[in-house]
Amino acid sequence: MKERYEDVTIETICRLLIPPIQLFALYVIAHGHYSPGGGFQGGCILAASFIMMFIAYDIGEVKRRMHEKRNTVLCCVGVLIYAGIGLLCLILGANYLDYGILHTILPAYPAKARALGTLGIEIGVGIAVMSVMISIFLNIATAGEHEGEPE
Repeated sequence: MKERYEDVTIETICRLLIPPIQLFALYVIAHGHYSPGGGFQGGCILAASFIMMFIAYDIGEVKRRMHEKRNTVLCCVGVLIYAGIGLLCLILGANYLDYGILHTILPAYPAKARALGTLGIEIGVGIAVMSVMISIFLNIATAGEHEGEPE
């Protein structure tokens, strides 16, 4: 792997941009069912902020903040949120991902329960997409040599 080229300008700009990018990603995930966006788009934006950190700093900084085990756990959590909401709908007697039935366990009317179910799905998809995108990028950027604990 190439040696890291330190540039104060790039590091400073990234340090200033990464938090608003991550905040925007959370906004996109949270408002995906009301406006353009959603879990996939928000997850990609979140992953892009970590990729930006990799470009500005190095693999060690990315591994310190999101090492492979944490990334794998987050991917599983995202998939479990998605599948869990779908299975909960099945258990309650509706179709898979028919969120309207969630009003029987949530203190909300069916339309509000449907919106809350969609929000849960968007959060699960966002977490899973972010983790997978980071994993794919790290595998490509390091040719699979990034595995293990952070340095």
